Amino acid sequence: MCGIVGYVGSQEAEPILLEGLRRLEYRGYDSAGLAVVHRGRLQVHRVAGRVQELREEVGAVSPAVVGIAHTRWATHGPPTVANAHPHVDTARRIAVVHNGILENAVQLRSRLQREGVALASDTDTEVIAHLVAEQLESGTATLEAAVRAVLQEVQGTYGLVVLDVQRPGELVVARLGSPVVLGVSEGEMFVASDVAALVHHTQQVVHLGDGELATVRAGSYRTSPIAPVAGGAGEVEASALSAQDYDLGDHPDFMHKEISEQPAAARRVLGGRLDDRFATAHLGGIRLEPRELRGIRRVTFLGCGSAYYAGQMGASLVEELARIPADAEPASEFRYRNPVVDPDTLYVAVSQSGETLDTLMAVQELQRKGGRVVGVVNAVGSAIARQCGQGIFLHAGPEVSVASTKALTNMTISFALLALLLGRVRDLSAADGRRLVSALLDLPDRIEEVLRSEPEVQAVAKQFAGARHMFFLGRVRGWPVAREGAQKLKEISYIHAEAYQASELKHGPLALIDSSMPSVVILPDDELYAKNLSTVEQIRARGGPVIVVTNADVPGDLADAVLRVPRSEPELDPVLLTIPLQLLAYHVALELGRDIDKPRNLAKSVTVE
Repeated sequence: MCGIVGYVGSQEAEPILLEGLRRLEYRGYDSAGLAVVHRGRLQVHRVAGRVQELREEVGAVSPAVVGIAHTRWATHGPPTVANAHPHVDTARRIAVVHNGILENAVQLRSRLQREGVALASDTDTEVIAHLVAEQLESGTATLEAAVRAVLQEVQGTYGLVVLDVQRPGELVVARLGSPVVLGVSEGEMFVASDVAALVHHTQQVVHLGDGELATVRAGSYRTSPIAPVAGGAGEVEASALSAQDYDLGDHPDFMHKEISEQPAAARRVLGGRLDDRFATAHLGGIRLEPRELRGIRRVTFLGCGSAYYAGQMGASLVEELARIPADAEPASEFRYRNPVVDPDTLYVAVSQSGETLDTLMAVQELQRKGGRVVGVVNAVGSAIARQCGQGIFLHAGPEVSVASTKALTNMTISFALLALLLGRVRDLSAADGRRLVSALLDLPDRIEEVLRSEPEVQAVAKQFAGARHMFFLGRVRGWPVAREGAQKLKEISYIHAEAYQASELKHGPLALIDSSMPSVVILPDDELYAKNLSTVEQIRARGGPVIVVTNADVPGDLADAVLRVPRSEPELDPVLLTIPLQLLAYHVALELGRDIDKPRNLAKSVTVE
C-alpha cells in the first residue's frame, strides 16, 4: 500500500509522476497528490480519490522538471484532501511524501503546536515538512543535512522524499523499514517505492538500503547512512526517541505503563492495514504477490520466550483462517537440529527487539539454505529487520520492561492480519473476512474494557500471591495463552508456574492437585467450552483452587475467582484472554515486592546464546 514517485531531470515532471502513480495503483490507496516546483513556487494538487481524478485536477501540464507524488492508504486521519500527500510547511517551501508510520508523531505535533505552528492535517507525515523547514530556517546549510537532523528526531518507519523550493535541482530520499528505489537514466533520476513505477523509463535501479539516505540530482546521486560513522568510531548522535517515551507519567513502573498502552499500540499496528472493501489485510512490508502467497504450503513461526508463544497463537490463526499447516518452534533450538528447509514454507522470525541472537542466527541458517523468511519486529532498523529485508513492524512503541506486554499483543494482532491475508487469497469467504476485519477494528476498544477490570484482577492477585506453585491450563486456542500466562508469572513474581494442555491434566499432572496448588483455567466461550468446564470440575473435585479467565456467561460460584473479558470473534479470543494474565502476574509481583521492570537474571534483549 501507498506509492511514492519522484522525478528530477529535463522532461515535464507531471506526466511522469502521474504515470508512475498509475502503475502503483495495484498497491491500494484512497487519496493521491503531487507537488512540483515551477518559477520558484510550489504547486500542489491533491484529491481524495483516484489517480485519474488527480490527473483531471492537474489539468494543463506545467513545464516543471522536478516533483514528487504519492498515493496514500489512510493511517493517521481519514482519507481527505487535507490528509493527502504531499504535505508542506507553513511557508510552502518544503514538500514531503512518506510511506510508513511515525510512532512519536503525537509528541512531535504537540511540540510544533506549542511553538505556534498551525497544522493543516491529521497526519504524522506533516511534521516532517515543518521540522525540515525549521532546520533550514535555523541555518542548516543543506537540505540533506536538514533531513538527516530531522530523522534523528523521528521514531518509526519511513520511505520518504523531500523537495525544497529553494533547491529545485535536487530531492532528498531516505529509507527505514519502507522500500525506496532510485532509477538512473542519462541526465535524469527517478524515485519510487516500487520498481513498477520506473521500468517504463529505465532498467538501471538502485535499491536504497535500510537506514540509508540519498541526495538525488538530474545527473547524479549520492547515498550515505542516515547516521554516518566517521573516523573509525561512532559519532555522538541524537536518539530517535524522546525523553517523553521514557516518562512514567502516573504509572509506578514501565510494565504497568506498557500494559495500559495496549489499546493505542493495537490501533497503530492495525492502522492502514485493513481493507473492508475486499475483506482482507494489507501488509506492504511482505513483498509477495497473490500468486506467491497461494504457493505457500506451510507457515513456521520462530521466536524465543513470549515471541514463541505468540507464534503458537499465530500458527493457530493461520490454520483456522487460511487452512495452511502451521507450527511454531523455539528459534533457540531450530538451527541446532539441522532443519529441513522447505522452499514452499514461509518462515516468520519474531522478536520484539529485533536483536535476539538465537532468532537472528535461525534467520541466517534459513537464508543459507534458501528459505523464505520474513521478520516481525518492534525495533526499526534492528539486526533481524535488516537481515530479513521484509516483514511486519509492530509499531508497539518503546517497550522498556523486561516482561513483554504490548509488543506481544501486537505480535498476535499482526499474525491475525497475516492469517487474514493468506486466507483471503485462498478459501476464506468475503463474509468471514468482513467479520474478522470488523472484529479487528473493534479490538482496541475491547482491550480497553479488559484494562478497566484491573481492580478485580488486583483483588485476585492479593488472594493468591502466597502460592508457591501454580498451574495454567488451556486447550487449542487457550494453550499458548496458558503458556504465556505461566511465563509472565514466573519471570516477574518468581512463583513456580507450569502450563499444561487441559486435556493432558489427567495423564499425570492431576496428581499434583491439592488445596495448595491453584490452577488458572482459560475458558473461552467456544466449541470446547464444555470440555474446559469439565477440567474446572475435575480440579475442584480434588480440592484445588481455580481461577477462571473467560468470556462466557459463567456463574460466579463456578470457581474461586472469575476474571472476565469481553467477547470478540473466537479466533481473536487469545488476544483478550492474555491481558488479564499480564495484570495478574503484575499484581502478584507487586504484592511480593519484586523489581517488576528488571526481574533477576533476565534481560530485555537477549543477544547471547
